[in-house]
Amino acid sequence: MKRVALFAALAAGMMGMSAPASAHHSFAMFEPTKTLTFKGTIKSFQWTNPHVIVWVMVQPDGAGAAQEWSLETTSPGVLTRSGWTRMSLKPGDKVSVTLSPLRDGSHGGSLNSVTLLDTGQKLVPSFGKEMPGLK
Repeated sequence: MKRVALFAALAAGMMGMSAPASAHHSFAMFEPTKTLTFKGTIKSFQWTNPHVIVWVMVQPDGAGAAQEWSLETTSPGVLTRSGWTRMSLKPGDKVSVTLSPLRDGSHGGSLNSVTLLDTGQKLVPSFGKEMPGLK
């Protein structure tokens, strides 16, 4: 009987530890029904788990200071299988990005695709398919 109780306690503990992991993968903060496209310059490309982050400096139409946009994409493993490398984007690269914006309107979103303007190379985060809202 003690073995059954010990097993039940261990199973309950393991299930309790899995809840934060599943909550991590929510993309509710992005608006998947909206798509924005703009040109900018890569500021930084953070190739880390669990999600790669791209920072792009965007000059707004008209006057004003450049805006920094933070774009989240999938993991380095998925990007690698999609043809990306940690050197796919470098600071200073001129790009056109398509994204699903943050719902709160701040400068960020879920990266759907990035095109290097110098070469025309288009990179998408998943096996050749654009990913609105990282679905």
